Amino acid sequence: MENDDAIIESPPGVGEQLRAAREAKDLTLEQVAAETRIPQRHLMAMEEGDFAKLPGRTYAVGFARTYAKTVGLDPDAIGVGVRAELDAQSEDGYRPASFEPGDPARVPSRALGWFAGFAVLLLLAGGFFFFRTIFAPAGELPSLVEQQRAQQQTPQRAAAPGALPAAPTAANPTGPVVFTALAPGIWVKFYDANGKQLMQKQMVQGESFTVPADAQGPMLWTGRPDALAITVGGKPLPKLAEQEQVMKDVPVTAQALLARGQPSSVPAGEKHAPAAT
Repeated sequence: MENDDAIIESPPGVGEQLRAAREAKDLTLEQVAAETRIPQRHLMAMEEGDFAKLPGRTYAVGFARTYAKTVGLDPDAIGVGVRAELDAQSEDGYRPASFEPGDPARVPSRALGWFAGFAVLLLLAGGFFFFRTIFAPAGELPSLVEQQRAQQQTPQRAAAPGALPAAPTAANPTGPVVFTALAPGIWVKFYDANGKQLMQKQMVQGESFTVPADAQGPMLWTGRPDALAITVGGKPLPKLAEQEQVMKDVPVTAQALLARGQPSSVPAGEKHAPAAT
């Protein structure tokens, strides 16, 4: 008959279980601290079962669960044990926190929080400019209808009676046609009369493009003619425009560019009035 007065040993506490599991894996407190990123003093307090030295209930449960995962114990069972010991220690003056949001060892760092906030601000700013460009394109480029209307309303200068038009300045229409960007991010598209694309891109400041000499009827499409310098055979020509505007199907042969700077001749069939005697 067994002795009814035999001493029943109580199960080991959470701290003893953690220490035994660590020693079984032949790990030191320094190694566990480096792997879990938990201060060594907190690991020692947990092994001693003195959870009152930890910052609060949240950290006590979270640190214990992380410690248990590292040494191969069941984190849920360890968490239950820690809560039970915390409840017992609360009678001795330890007042645990009233909530447990999660494992403190997995809480993001302050730097990561700042980075996430900055990324959100960038996304909001990018979305604002994207939708502004879609729903308010008039703020980016002038209206083509207004430009055509202004050109139609510009009165033509009539030649003075009895005066002959000035002779056009002689110019050499030979040589390469070169366009140079005077500002960063200048969008251009060069193509020939058949619609074949010669070049399309956003030119950086100082970048040049030479119109191929064998291109058939080359033309230009851009929204920044005021930021494109033009040379023909190395000689500079006036810009296509002095302000931002959309220009499309602009001939860019040497002859066409040189003709833009010449005064217009008198229309065919128009006669000058005879000079007074």
